[in-house]
Amino acid sequence: MLACLELHTYSSLNADFLKQYKGALDAADKAVVFYSPHAVEIKKLEKVTETQIANAFEHDDLIIYTNPTAFKDFLFSQNLENTAVLLMSSGDYGGLDFEEVSGLV
Repeated sequence: MLACLELHTYSSLNADFLKQYKGALDAADKAVVFYSPHAVEIKKLEKVTETQIANAFEHDDLIIYTNPTAFKDFLFSQNLENTAVLLMSSGDYGGLDFEEVSGLV
């Protein structure tokens, strides 16, 4: 399973709340977190770093993206044959076209 989580809401981008994600992606074969530092800035929240996110999830192989193009390139480069893809977000991964994504599987 490829599990992707976008941290998008005020709470999920809050440094104190991040610890709630411990173990959340443990069942995934590949675990990815996407967040936009620009969204943090717009919401006038305290800066969240990749290190804080990695420490909060405590997932050895966690992949973190902050650039929507890099995330899309990663997603579209994956061999998804016989793979469940889970995209979790209240956002859109920085403008990801979900119709285009649906053609991957």
